[in-house]
Amino acid sequence: MTRNISATSIAELVERLCIEANTYLPPDVGILLECASESEPNDAARAALEDCVENFKYAAGAGLPICQDTGMVVVFADVGQDVHIEGGLFEDAVNLGVRNAYVNGRLRCSIVRDPLRRVNTDDNTPAIIHTRLVGGDKFSLVIAPKGFGSENMSASRMFNPTDTRETIEDWLADVIRAAGSKPCPPVILGVGLGGTLDAAARTAKQALLRPVDTRNSDPFYAEMERNALGKINALGIGAQGFGGRHTALAVNIDALPTHIAGLPCVVNVSCHVTRHASGEL
Repeated sequence: MTRNISATSIAELVERLCIEANTYLPPDVGILLECASESEPNDAARAALEDCVENFKYAAGAGLPICQDTGMVVVFADVGQDVHIEGGLFEDAVNLGVRNAYVNGRLRCSIVRDPLRRVNTDDNTPAIIHTRLVGGDKFSLVIAPKGFGSENMSASRMFNPTDTRETIEDWLADVIRAAGSKPCPPVILGVGLGGTLDAAARTAKQALLRPVDTRNSDPFYAEMERNALGKINALGIGAQGFGGRHTALAVNIDALPTHIAGLPCVVNVSCHVTRHASGEL
């Protein structure tokens, strides 16, 4: 049986989630930041981490953005094949919700209409929308605003099929070594491995949605995540570049089937303010 969902309800959900994601840090990220601040031996880095903790708690209490860069809105939508959207187009509804959240909610509008002519759209639209058709009449959204101080530090590489897990771990550490303090560490890394280049990029972004205290269900990749995290933290860049133990909070790796001749890898770098909020209709 077909289930009808109005475009208006989608816009309202998007508006609510945009504000929620920009105001409340996911609890798993907050807990790791608190743990890092308590265990950091470097005085300057510990002070920076304590400031990060104070900041996200104050933002939640005051209903203010966690960061001045309220990001480009990335939407992951699961739409059941038995869902019928009435009263408008899905994409238009999403962008209306983003517009209402950023204009009415007084969030910073950071999107330019063209990458070279750089004219601001003044309402933070359009969003980046990833849609997956699923079974049943489910309709769910994850809204993930992405700031570009960290997005700019992301990277891709087409490895040889003969390259090893250790080679990829070392490259991930090299990416963060080159980034230094620019992505506002401690960072979280989403890594897409396999597929095609575009599939790996989407997977890397989506990997950032996984709770930072949850490792890959495959022990092989769980060990790779731990190894890469260890190598990155051994760099000594530390919180906000002040040195110490905590350059990264987590490395989330998701793997895809790929071609016998290829091994694409994309790392999406996120700052400690790795924001997302989810909801259903």
